[in-house]
Amino acid sequence: MAFMCVAHSISIGMQLTDALDELIQSGHINPILAMKVLEQFDKSISETLANNVKSKGNIKGHLHNYRLCDEVWTFIIKNAMFKLDNGEMLSVDKAKIVACKLGENNNR
Repeated sequence: MAFMCVAHSISIGMQLTDALDELIQSGHINPILAMKVLEQFDKSISETLANNVKSKGNIKGHLHNYRLCDEVWTFIIKNAMFKLDNGEMLSVDKAKIVACKLGENNNR
């Protein structure tokens, strides 16, 4: 299963990328090792989200932009209202949703 670099755009992924860049610049690791770390990070995040997150919700808002590239959907929603399955409401000015296909051996 190929894992996308989607997880790099979340806060912890950006921090990991910055830390790896510093280690490369200081000569402590080489770029190949950094790429392997990021690949494992993407794999772990993807598997954890697919297997452990069971929450559902609804999203309403204005679909500002969408695209499909390499089997990855990206949606930009303006004035988004998220309603979680526990009834909690969350309003944001802009939301970016990235969705990709689950692995071949995953039955969901």
